[in-house]
Amino acid sequence: MTAVATRELELSLLGGRRLLAGMDEVGRGALAGPVTVGVAWVDAEVGEPPSGLTDSKLLTPAKRAALCEPIRQWVRAWGVGHASPDEIDAHGIVVALRLAGQRALMQAAAMSGLSFPELVILDGVHDWLTEPQDDLFVAMRESAADLQWSAGGYVVPPVHMQVKADMSCAVVAAASVLAKVDRDTLMITHEDPGYGWASNKGYASAAHVEGLRRLGASSFHRRSWKLPGVDTP
Repeated sequence: MTAVATRELELSLLGGRRLLAGMDEVGRGALAGPVTVGVAWVDAEVGEPPSGLTDSKLLTPAKRAALCEPIRQWVRAWGVGHASPDEIDAHGIVVALRLAGQRALMQAAAMSGLSFPELVILDGVHDWLTEPQDDLFVAMRESAADLQWSAGGYVVPPVHMQVKADMSCAVVAAASVLAKVDRDTLMITHEDPGYGWASNKGYASAAHVEGLRRLGASSFHRRSWKLPGVDTP
C-alpha cells in the first residue's frame, strides 16, 4: 500500500512561522533535458492536502496529472523552475539545482504577491539550495539576470532537511508532483529525432542509449556528462 503524505512535519515546523515551503527536484540523474525544481508554500490554515498525495514517483502519470489542480488550489503559492542542459554543463548539477530552486521560489512569489516563506523543507540529506559564501557562486548568481536578487531584496530561506520528505510530508510531495508533471510534459513535447524522450524523459533507457549510438548527442543533452555510446570530451 502506498504511503500517503501528511501535514505532521510541516505543522510541527510552522510554529510561529507564517509560511513555509516544501521543495523537491526531478531530472537530476537524466542524460538530457533540464533539472527541474518544484516548490509549494503553505501556512497553518490551508487544511488537509488532496487525497492520495505522495511521492510523485509512486503515482501513475494520470494520477499525477489529476493531482496538479487540487494541489494548486490547496497551497498558498507554487512554482516550478528549470536549469537548462547548458547551465548544467557550465556550472555543474548542484549549482543548476540551486538556480532551478531559486527560480521556483521567484515564480511563486511573483504569482502570489506573498513574501518568501520563513523555512524550506527539502527532501534528502544534501542541502543544494543554500548558497555557499564563495566568490565563484556569488558571481554566477549575479550573472543570472532573471533572478534579480539584489533588486528584489530576496533571500533564500533557511532549509530543513528531511529524508523521504517527498513521501511523508504533504507540502514536499505537492512540490514533487508539480515538478514531475511539468518536466515530463516538457520532455514529451520537445522535438525528438529518435531518443524516445516521451517514454524515458531523458533518462538512460535502452531506447535512449540506442538513439545516442545512432544519432550522437543533441543540444538537449548534457554534453559534460559521460553519455553512453557517445565519445564526449
